[in-house]
Amino acid sequence: MSAAEAGGVFHRARGRTLDAFSAEKEREWKGPFYFIQGTDPQFGLMKAWSIGDCDNSGDEWGQEVRLTEQAVQAVNKLNPKPRFFVLCGDLIHAMPGMPWRKEQTADLQRVLRDVDSEIPLVLVSGNHDVGNVPTPETVAEFQQTWGDDYFSFWVGGVLFLVLNSQFLYNCSGCPALKQAQDAWLDQQLRLAEQHRCRHAVVFQHIPLFLQSIDEDDNYFNLTRAIRRELADKFARAARESPKRAHQGRGYGPRGRTVTAETEKDGQMAPSEQWEVPVPEDGGQQGCTARRLDIFIHLTKRSPRCVSSAPDTARSLRWYRPRSAPP
Repeated sequence: MSAAEAGGVFHRARGRTLDAFSAEKEREWKGPFYFIQGTDPQFGLMKAWSIGDCDNSGDEWGQEVRLTEQAVQAVNKLNPKPRFFVLCGDLIHAMPGMPWRKEQTADLQRVLRDVDSEIPLVLVSGNHDVGNVPTPETVAEFQQTWGDDYFSFWVGGVLFLVLNSQFLYNCSGCPALKQAQDAWLDQQLRLAEQHRCRHAVVFQHIPLFLQSIDEDDNYFNLTRAIRRELADKFARAARESPKRAHQGRGYGPRGRTVTAETEKDGQMAPSEQWEVPVPEDGGQQGCTARRLDIFIHLTKRSPRCVSSAPDTARSLRWYRPRSAPP
């Protein structure tokens, strides 16, 4: 693979879309499909975590390399092939400006170049990729290395939206960039309505919340004000879609319902949170022609699983809109 070809592997997202798929060809449902989701390969974290110095260590990442190689090999063996392979943030451990960042990036790209060329990579930014407080400079570095930090694409009649959740966490260093993403997201949701989109999937690194939309603010979630604003925006988009929504929902780890808005007296109102195990049909029992379902993939590690966050091989999950190979 030439240097130009290798660079193209990591720059499929440009112009706020993914050049691997044609929107015109992919807007219509043509049959079952699936994709693979991994998160937090985070080269450099495992040693840093083991010695209790996540802020300043991270000079070894051989274990992360081996685990990610195993994940790539597993993905490449799948038949039929997944439509794409998405990694949802914290691609490496070293923050912008920290030692080992260039080396960790080079090793991760070396491993990911072995992903089957027929399986496009979708790369999502996390806090270790653009910083806890992103700036125009850190975002530009991510774009130069991995492609756009937020974008959308269609696959098999499903609209996929990739967000830069660091703008939602702390945009004090780049308020104009956050405003631009907000305006773009509003536009994408309007386009979903115009194209009579029935299913949308949102990828973002930081979850709206872990247990309840009213839980306290902490490192692992978005603030109450932001999570309410975003949940309401998605629920409103679902309600206003041509297939009139009754629920705007998202599934997080283990199939937990993460947002719940129920129509009552013509208005969308928050309802109780409940747990729904993902059914064998991949969720199709909950997807009817009368609603636009919005699934939000929660990918930032939680306090309960932080030590295993880099284990990409174990974090692979299936998305099956209707059915897919077991």
